[in-house]
Amino acid sequence: MRLMRAAVVGAMLAMPATGFTQESGIAVGSEAPGAAVETLDGKPADLADYVKKGPTLLQFWATWCSNCKALEPKIHAAIAKYGNRMRFVAVAVSVNQTVERIKAYRERYNMTHDVVYDRKGYAADAYEVAATSYVVVVDAKGKVVYTGLGADQDIDAAVRRGLGLVGER
Repeated sequence: MRLMRAAVVGAMLAMPATGFTQESGIAVGSEAPGAAVETLDGKPADLADYVKKGPTLLQFWATWCSNCKALEPKIHAAIAKYGNRMRFVAVAVSVNQTVERIKAYRERYNMTHDVVYDRKGYAADAYEVAATSYVVVVDAKGKVVYTGLGADQDIDAAVRRGLGLVGER
């Protein structure tokens, strides 16, 4: 499974950084699962602890992912606009990453939202993550309301959907 995931991630890196968005992975409408991850200081954590506290955006991410880098301005804009109403969690995948590399990236690019490490791939498996730059938005009831993949996602619209603000600007 891990080798297949690495191959898919590699294939995604060859795709253009824009123009690729689709529903994929965990089904929209399903209950957001928990999954064992760890904090960057090595303490155990569970994604359920994040999503049960209210609307949450999960971004499955890597320091080397060009699509993730392209999404950063949209993620930062959404945090500035909705950060008091939605939790933002960067889930660092384990492919070609270390905690030290993740910490250095977080500091260099001023990532102020939560960052967890999916060292064993449990979160990627639970959310059926096909590749990095995969975004999942969970509403206040713990239901998946959006999934997207690639650099050309409308993060603002996805967050509005998670907050129940569909149609509002």
